[in-house]
Amino acid sequence: MRRAAPSLIAALLLAGCIGPRPERPAASAVVAPPAWRTTLGPGSPIATEWWQAFGDPQLTALVTTALANSPDLGSAAARVEEARAQERLARAQLSPNITAGLPVSEARTVTALGTGLDAFGTQPLVQASYDFDLFGRLRSARAAARAQLLATEAARDTVRLALASGVASGYVTLRALDHRLTIARETLAARADALRIARRRAETGYTSHLELRQAEGEYRSTEQLVAAAQLAVTRQENALSVLVGGTPGPITRGLPIDRLVRPAIPDGLPADLLRRRPDLFQAEQALVAADRSLDSARAAMLPSLGLTGTAGVVLSSALKNPITIFSIGGSVLAPIFDAGRLRAQADASAARRDQAAYAYRKAALTAFREVDDSLASVRRSGEQAVALAGQRTAQADALRIASNRYRAGYSSYLEQLDAQRGLLNAELALAEAQANQLTAYITLYQAMGGGWSDAAIQATAR
Repeated sequence: MRRAAPSLIAALLLAGCIGPRPERPAASAVVAPPAWRTTLGPGSPIATEWWQAFGDPQLTALVTTALANSPDLGSAAARVEEARAQERLARAQLSPNITAGLPVSEARTVTALGTGLDAFGTQPLVQASYDFDLFGRLRSARAAARAQLLATEAARDTVRLALASGVASGYVTLRALDHRLTIARETLAARADALRIARRRAETGYTSHLELRQAEGEYRSTEQLVAAAQLAVTRQENALSVLVGGTPGPITRGLPIDRLVRPAIPDGLPADLLRRRPDLFQAEQALVAADRSLDSARAAMLPSLGLTGTAGVVLSSALKNPITIFSIGGSVLAPIFDAGRLRAQADASAARRDQAAYAYRKAALTAFREVDDSLASVRRSGEQAVALAGQRTAQADALRIASNRYRAGYSSYLEQLDAQRGLLNAELALAEAQANQLTAYITLYQAMGGGWSDAAIQATAR
């Protein structure tokens, strides 16, 4: 050990020659705004299974099926297992490496007396090596692997949240299309009655054939609207079936769109959002992994201290007694000249760390915008739905009055026709506004993290 002291002293002196550790760029810092731009009053915490708040058991069943059968989520889980194996590999580098060998040999030689001699020998041995990791190269690599594991688990949870949101949005879209199809069929029935009246009036000579052709044109227009709505429903069913992990087919319905519950607004300040979204935690852990990789790359420029040892026994038919053998040694290896390879690797690691820092800032800013957009969408879509409901009521009254006037002969068919078109447009716009409002809630829950917490993912990683 006394002979190794000068080498250790030289290693410590060399450690001060690699320069200061590069700091993160100041422009990559994340500062959360004090409050959201759009406020909707006091909120409530988000449950992990937030889709149950819409009050539709069929929606809950679809999300549950998707989480169990989705190939995207299965692929994300497989990536987690890969990252977990990489973390175990990095942790194993900190432990001694012990191997055993059993070489066997058989030879025939000639003795000094000119006679043959058959000899059989074996040499069982055990070898051990250990890197003392003086400057934390292996420890930093293990920390980077663990951070990458946490990032991969957060990526899996991001896929899970996106999948649940996609199924919920797809189901709301399907129910909106169902409502649109119902409106089209009801309108088609009303247009059929109007066409029958117009035909009877034209046949009796009470009106001209222009009125009949107008009624027939409106009937055909609504007829193609029904066909288009049926096609949209079929396509949405197929898309939703594949999204939940099945083959294209029909989807069991639950509540109609106007009976789906409008859930409570999630609470939380912008600063809380940084710990409540899995994609932000993923970006943060990717930054941590890049930081630790930088430390490992810098430590690679410093000397390393290793210990090796071998112990065994020689057994041979040519020996009267077995012979024990052993060796033990240590080495201090320090880079002297590598044409800048290690320095270039450290610089590349620093650049990757800076990229991860800017990526985290971008993810945070995007998250703030998504929440504010969703809050505004919930408010404005709700206001739009209220206004359209009033418009629908007014248009229904206008159609009733126009129909009475037309039957009494006080107005032309064109007045009733305009009222019918106005009511149809108002009903379709109201159905779309209701779907937009529910989708805005789903988007808001997704933007707020869907009840996710980094404590849960760290608990599963232990």
